[in-house]
Amino acid sequence: MSDQIKHECGIVLIRLLKPLTYYQEKYGSWMYGLNKLYLLMEKQHNRGQDGAGVVSLKIDQPPGKKYLFRQRSNEGNPIQEVFSAIHRHFDVVYEHHPELLKDPVWAKEHLPFAGELYLGHLRYGTFGNNSIDYVHPVMRENNWRSRNLVLAGNFNLTNVDEIFKTLIDLGQHPKDYTDTESMLENVGHFLDEENQLLFRQFKNEGYTNKDISALIERDLDLRKVLERSSRRWDGGYVIAGLLGHGDAFVTRDPWGIRPASYFYNDEIVVVTSERPVIQTALNVRSVEVKELKPGHALIIKKDGRISEEMVSVPQTRKSCSFERIYFSRGSDRDIYKERKELGRLLSPIILDKINWDLENTVFSYIPNTAETAFYGMMEGIREHLDKVKAERILALSSEELTKEKVTDILALEPRIEKVAIKDVKMRTFITDDNNRNDLVAHVYDVTYGIVKNNVDTLVIIDDSIVRGTTLKRSILRILDRLHPKKIIVVSSAPQIRYPDCYGIDMARLKDFCAFLAAIELLKETGREEVIDNVYKQCKEQQNLPKEEIVNYVKEIYRPFTDEDISQKIAQMLKPHDINAEVEIVYQTVENLHKACPNDQGDWYFTGNYPTPGGNKVVNTAFINFIEGINGRAY
Repeated sequence: MSDQIKHECGIVLIRLLKPLTYYQEKYGSWMYGLNKLYLLMEKQHNRGQDGAGVVSLKIDQPPGKKYLFRQRSNEGNPIQEVFSAIHRHFDVVYEHHPELLKDPVWAKEHLPFAGELYLGHLRYGTFGNNSIDYVHPVMRENNWRSRNLVLAGNFNLTNVDEIFKTLIDLGQHPKDYTDTESMLENVGHFLDEENQLLFRQFKNEGYTNKDISALIERDLDLRKVLERSSRRWDGGYVIAGLLGHGDAFVTRDPWGIRPASYFYNDEIVVVTSERPVIQTALNVRSVEVKELKPGHALIIKKDGRISEEMVSVPQTRKSCSFERIYFSRGSDRDIYKERKELGRLLSPIILDKINWDLENTVFSYIPNTAETAFYGMMEGIREHLDKVKAERILALSSEELTKEKVTDILALEPRIEKVAIKDVKMRTFITDDNNRNDLVAHVYDVTYGIVKNNVDTLVIIDDSIVRGTTLKRSILRILDRLHPKKIIVVSSAPQIRYPDCYGIDMARLKDFCAFLAAIELLKETGREEVIDNVYKQCKEQQNLPKEEIVNYVKEIYRPFTDEDISQKIAQMLKPHDINAEVEIVYQTVENLHKACPNDQGDWYFTGNYPTPGGNKVVNTAFINFIEGINGRAY
């Protein structure tokens, strides 16, 4: 994606099922879990560069001994900062008493982060403050271990206002108006209730307060806590948490919008946002890594019991297709195949656009993340080309059927070149727009001499085109230096028309070139009343419950074909000072569903939101656009 879009966060939960002495003996280090945590977080670094945090819990610490430890950072390289801070404690010991660092019993008693339970988080802030207070994991502390709650998540809720009001009605006084604070206090409230219920039960049975604490830890029903907490949550989420006595959980939204995978054996339980990182870190096969089912929670009790339990009624699966197109690591087997298929399905459209003139067409990709779709696109073009070759050979008469003639036909191949190379040393740190744009224009270097001046068409595939600003300000100008006759930019994703509200930083309609193109077309064709009517309908819905709101913003696009909007986008994004013709080709929604059949979350492209809160968000986003409000739509 040439436009950088901030997106959802990453989580890692690790539970060691054996004592630390086991890992020292088998793997040569009691830090086995901590080392795996570092590796799993680094392998998911694509999911968060605004901050990182780690919590470690020591199970069965005696009273008076600290058992929860947290380290967070919002510095430039947060993962390194976090783990450097953790290891500073170990380095001091190693410097003076290196033998003690190999003693797991001593380490657990004396060293922070020498525990059996770890929770790591990578933050991608979609909105607002980037202070350390907003970096997960977040904590709700208490003197009773079973009331201590630590949360980290990959989520956005569309109805923070409702949950906030509920907390106030309960008599709470939340310290912040955020979905993180609301979720923490929401779960904490029902955790407190579950603790109190068990306390009364055991008290009535005659147990002492001291005995009751252990019994509560044994019998606490996390499934019930999560079921009651999540009843009002509208959004996409994967929430990981741990309790002070050693229970842990990861729960997923009932639509499966946000991803989560897990693996466990008799030594370890691991939950992450992405499957391939578990395969890499633990050297296991993909079939051994399970997907956490929508509406379910993986619950790990203090005693090591593991269960996957339903906490919300699963809805029609709407897992995010953008995960497949761009955000997740391409090393996942299924995602790799799907991205190739997205490219392959575009090949007939592209061949039509170039009139099958392969001799005068050069194919390439920008940025590097589009490489897999590029491979698929070229496979598709070769498949079509093979059919043409076969037809031409079969059409030859017996006199024409010579080795030279057949060789000429078989020699017809698409021209594939690496036309742009990103200069990774360049950093767009200048904030002044004019100077920054000049710097951006030099982020890519081009390979000169491979395009025939004013003859060749240059076909470039990208993952997706959201805002189009990078295309207009830099990439099209860079490609024009090669002097092609025409530049065709191909998006492996469909036109992004609607805001996201489930964790990705795409919440303002004015940021979408497809939306702005439709607005311009309405004005150019004398249909301004469509804009006025949609605004009026949105305003009339403004105070309705989210369940009653209709997405009238779809009417903005209804008068035009996808091709109409693509042509207008190309016109809007073409810089005035380049010579090449510019055309933009988008994937179709139909092809997206063919390529990603199990991940039908397409609200970015269709406006079909899986939760009622989605319609509320798009309604607010359109009002904000018309009224010139640059604020958050949810």
